[in-house]
Amino acid sequence: MELNERAEGVKSREDLIKFINHLRRDLQANKAECENITLENYLEAMEAWMNDMEGFYLNTNQPVPKQPSWKTFADILYASSMYE
Repeated sequence: MELNERAEGVKSREDLIKFINHLRRDLQANKAECENITLENYLEAMEAWMNDMEGFYLNTNQPVPKQPSWKTFADILYASSMYE
């Protein structure tokens, strides 16, 4: 299962913990393909994506979260791994 599919399935704290585990293992296995491997780059991408996240939800026909959910956190973590 792809990481984006795993992020879609996050509904609980336990799901988010499992997702973070998969995200970490993906980074270990595919470091050369990852865009933001340093903490500084990852946090910079997180900040940028969160500033633009409304567009992501609108472009993917999803409701824009008014309050973050466990899935919202998964979306943020996943997007931050590759957002430029």
